[in-house]
Amino acid sequence: MEKRRRTGGEGGDRGMEENTMAILDTSGFNNSKISDHLNDDRRAFLEAVRTASLLPDNGSAPTRKMFEAIFHILKDADSVDLIIESYQLLIELDKRFPRVYLSKGEQSDSMSPLKAVSQIVMVEEAWFPFNFGLDSYNEKVEARNPSRSSVDSSGFHALIQEIAKVATEMKSETVGTTFLKNMLLLQYLITVLEGDFLPRNCSYQENMNWIILRESLLNMLLGSRKIVYKGLVKDCLSLMCDLSQLTVFSEETGYLKNSSGKQHHEIDYAMALALPEVKKCTCTVLKTLLVMIMELDSSRRIADHQGLTTRADGVRTPVVDIILDELIYDNDILFSFLQVFDPKWKLEIVVQYFLKYITKYSVQTRRSSGMVNIENLDGVLKCLSNRTSTRSIIKKISTELIQLLLAYAFQAYLLLSYQHLSKGLSDKQEDDKSNCIVEVCKNMISAFTCLRQENPDTEILCIGKEALFTAAAMLSKKS
Repeated sequence: MEKRRRTGGEGGDRGMEENTMAILDTSGFNNSKISDHLNDDRRAFLEAVRTASLLPDNGSAPTRKMFEAIFHILKDADSVDLIIESYQLLIELDKRFPRVYLSKGEQSDSMSPLKAVSQIVMVEEAWFPFNFGLDSYNEKVEARNPSRSSVDSSGFHALIQEIAKVATEMKSETVGTTFLKNMLLLQYLITVLEGDFLPRNCSYQENMNWIILRESLLNMLLGSRKIVYKGLVKDCLSLMCDLSQLTVFSEETGYLKNSSGKQHHEIDYAMALALPEVKKCTCTVLKTLLVMIMELDSSRRIADHQGLTTRADGVRTPVVDIILDELIYDNDILFSFLQVFDPKWKLEIVVQYFLKYITKYSVQTRRSSGMVNIENLDGVLKCLSNRTSTRSIIKKISTELIQLLLAYAFQAYLLLSYQHLSKGLSDKQEDDKSNCIVEVCKNMISAFTCLRQENPDTEILCIGKEALFTAAAMLSKKS
């Protein structure tokens, strides 16, 4: 693990940094004309940072105060163009000047030649929008002016809850620039979590150094005592599914009125253009957050098995279990989840969903000396091809829901399978994978056949017919 300091910034940008104090101090700017001047100053400041840091090939990273000023504009501005511009600038700066990244090096030993290894690099003086109590700089800023500094774990959860409240109501009087701003703020915060977590997790996969992941922002967020971890996951899942179902922002909900009853048509037009895409991107980053937590749980499980964790790491319920409980409780969330979630984890959760209802002893057959492996989709399909197992499952899950789960799981399985095949496997590996796909297709047809046999009145859903047609077409190709 290596720590580096950023070059430049402190000296060359001193004058610009001093000007940020005016940006941060908005006291006395209640008058609309003065407020317009403040917005002009903010636009000029954002453009100056972009010109100094992003346009030159050798541009230096903004100082911490400058980062803080940009972040404050995103949190405080009531102008749509300022909100979007400050958000985009923060994203571009993070890409240009990452806080945590992997540096390729070489190492060798007496038994092997030189090989490339990844080394985690962390920029010591980098500014973070979070305050989890481990950064003395952020602690001082928070104490000086909590409303203008970093976001703590409770503030992060409160932001999600606030967005969820508006997304649920979607009334014209509640959908304003604040809703847009909060979603962009959440997108940025999750992007920062991702930028910190991904290189750490990659390094962990190579070096098995759990401390690197223990110190990740994501792990600190989830381990904070200021939030209820299960509540955070449930709110993220619910908001992701709500946003995925929202219709395009219509003109009827776009006319916002101020206290004097005047309509802001320019704001309405900007909102009408920006809001649908912002909602879609917010849904995407929430999915990213849940996937990152799953990946963290997976890495944590490996660390536990290898004895790398300690009592100080605490105990946390795997996020898959929390999601599964929510999906079983609410079928509406389940449908949205199946539509938007990543294939890998979608398949995993569907299999785990069925495992809740499959009686373990019922999968043993007369011809087999052991048990069918039901920890994967093929095992689940074999169970559903057994009329006794199917009869037992139908008593607990409707045939329509079974069809829905099988169809989406089959879709995810095929996508993942062809991704693996495209990675250049050996001939034997390709043959084995193709044989597995053929077996899954056969068992998919058998499972649907068994459903109809157990309940002749069952109507095959459109998505079920698509899955059956795909399975039959793939089998005809192989024959």
